Amino acid sequence: MSSSNSSAIARLSVERIPVPEGLDASAPDFRAFHELDVAHHMELWGNLDRCATLTEAVLFWRGDEYEERQVFLARLDGAVVGSGTLTLPLSENTTTAGVDVLVGAAFRRRGFGSKILGVLEQLARDRERVSFDAYCGEPIAPIESGVELLEAKSGTGGVPLNSASTRFAVHHGYSLEQVETNSTLALPVQEARLQQLEAQALKSADGYSVLAWRDRCPDELVDVFARLKSLMSTEVPIAGLGWEGEVWDAARVHQEESTWLASGLESVVSVARHEASGELAAYTVLTHRGASPAVIYQEDTLVAPGHRGHRLGMVVKIANLRRAKELWPGATVVMTWNATENRHMLAINIALGFKPSGFEGEWQKRLE
Repeated sequence: MSSSNSSAIARLSVERIPVPEGLDASAPDFRAFHELDVAHHMELWGNLDRCATLTEAVLFWRGDEYEERQVFLARLDGAVVGSGTLTLPLSENTTTAGVDVLVGAAFRRRGFGSKILGVLEQLARDRERVSFDAYCGEPIAPIESGVELLEAKSGTGGVPLNSASTRFAVHHGYSLEQVETNSTLALPVQEARLQQLEAQALKSADGYSVLAWRDRCPDELVDVFARLKSLMSTEVPIAGLGWEGEVWDAARVHQEESTWLASGLESVVSVARHEASGELAAYTVLTHRGASPAVIYQEDTLVAPGHRGHRLGMVVKIANLRRAKELWPGATVVMTWNATENRHMLAINIALGFKPSGFEGEWQKRLE
């Protein structure tokens, strides 16, 4: 490392900034944090399809009773050069921490990211966290071009071995646990295609009916829906990430819904109900941002273990796509993420017409 870089690192400050209560101009630090994120998405993707709006960012980074969230800015001689975030689960997974580092394009390869990460990790250690999680999403093109990959410990998928993000993570002792595929579906999906897929799926779905709602789960369903949501953290592939299951109840469901609405997100949920038992057997969620009207986001999709083999994932996804077409006719794509080893859900998406557009490396560093 050159003496000029050493001097710059010594002068670099990494300080926590407050998350504003509102969106007025009196929060320039948080706006600088958000502008870094916007610039990063434009550099990486050429659009803001995957970027939170300022309103979403404010509401998310305030945290809640389930997770504490901290935001940091890195400055060199007063100029903002990077940012960091630290997430600390409070109700489950209380020995873990989420870390994220971003350095502006003009300031990379000077050791600033390492200093930011060091601050985050030390704060996590001070809170008795012994496992750090990090995520990095990038376009799929390098993988499709056949570059050498670092294989995930899950045994499925990999990330470009010589990319800057991979080198940074490995250098700091992180292991690649899992890779998620980011896929995009062009809209509209032809109704004839949906009818064909639905007819095939319904042959296996006797004894189930589909229910749907917008924005808020009906009171008579919220308790059973919360139990289904609890399964989402344990019944999807998590490779070696070692997360504890989340406990959801009606209050947690409604808090998520309220946060989405306050952030400018609408949602539609379709569920499959087992008629004989009244259990909710499967669900899927789509969200839509008025600030990004062309994009619909596929959130959770889950089929409960006791109800698998009935093609319910396809049934509820088709129902939700039809609702989305009615609600958000201006949308041109649906975007989703799936663990690369989740072959069943990926097969459903491929049948619907989703195409890979990106990947996300899921990294972990354990202190014990």
